[in-house]
Amino acid sequence: MNCYASHNYRDFSHAGNISKNFNEHIMQDMGFRNAALRQTHFHNKALGFFATLAGVCVIPFRLHRGDRLVLQYPVKKYYTFICKMAHLRGAKVITLIHDLGCCRRKRLTPEKEMRRLGNSDALIVHNNNMKRWIEEHGYKGGIAVHKMTDYPAEAEATVHKFNGGKPKILYAGALPKKKNAFLYELAAQNLNYDIELYGRGFDETQIKNNSVHYHGFVSDTVLISQNNCDFGLVWDGNSLDGCEGPYGSYLKLNNPIKTSLYIRCHLPVIVWEQAAIAEVVKEKGIGICVSSLRDLDKTLAEVTPEEYGKLERNVIEWSKELKHGNCTRNAINECLEYLKDK
Repeated sequence: MNCYASHNYRDFSHAGNISKNFNEHIMQDMGFRNAALRQTHFHNKALGFFATLAGVCVIPFRLHRGDRLVLQYPVKKYYTFICKMAHLRGAKVITLIHDLGCCRRKRLTPEKEMRRLGNSDALIVHNNNMKRWIEEHGYKGGIAVHKMTDYPAEAEATVHKFNGGKPKILYAGALPKKKNAFLYELAAQNLNYDIELYGRGFDETQIKNNSVHYHGFVSDTVLISQNNCDFGLVWDGNSLDGCEGPYGSYLKLNNPIKTSLYIRCHLPVIVWEQAAIAEVVKEKGIGICVSSLRDLDKTLAEVTPEEYGKLERNVIEWSKELKHGNCTRNAINECLEYLKDK
């Protein structure tokens, strides 16, 4: 039997929770059963803790020899325990990685993180860069590449035309200055394009031009169905000249879920050329890869309506894949195939 483990999600404004919830629905559609307790949505931390703990405690009793259990990582304090209990019951573990704590927030050393992940029989990683990093740090199990985070929201994007005029660029996510200092630099410059900001934490008193517009937080379904932008920007860190700092450099390993959101909005993406996601952007022809945002005015001015139309058609086709959950389905099936003879 193929299984997954649900738990308590306090809210779905957090990118990680959105993605984990989507994956649960994809696995349900693939015929997986929940080996934990049902998904809950307690906002109270204590209630959420005990709901998740209770779900963890029942997992070993619901697994049987030959089962395959998919865990979405990180799993707070319980990951190693669940893996060991699954193995004692004769089950195999597939770990679908959302974040590497040692690379993002530096809360773990690479050695500690790899000791944890070494409890899994197979891993699903974001991209080829993350796969290489995992292998270089000693992982010996099977590894499947996710390629891009699926985004099976029901909303549908509106049809719009790019006429070569002043472009509108969508930037969505958490907007505190410590993560997105580059936005504050853009907000102080004269730009030949508009930036539409959606999310929490932006200090709009720092806007010094008429090109940056802050809209606050709106749901992903509203963004998908109602945005009127032309491009989506994938950038992090404190510099316009490249994605620097801990959040910026992490783009060399991870696939930000905002990329998938933009694709579902039918927007070609603008990404840092050294970001891991740039490989798929080039392969699928779904956006523009740049080394710096300082020359973005010039880069966008060179995009003709015909070139934009080609990008948009490619984006619409790839959006169908993300809505159906095909990246997750393919990666899970690859891991299941790997585990057949293990």
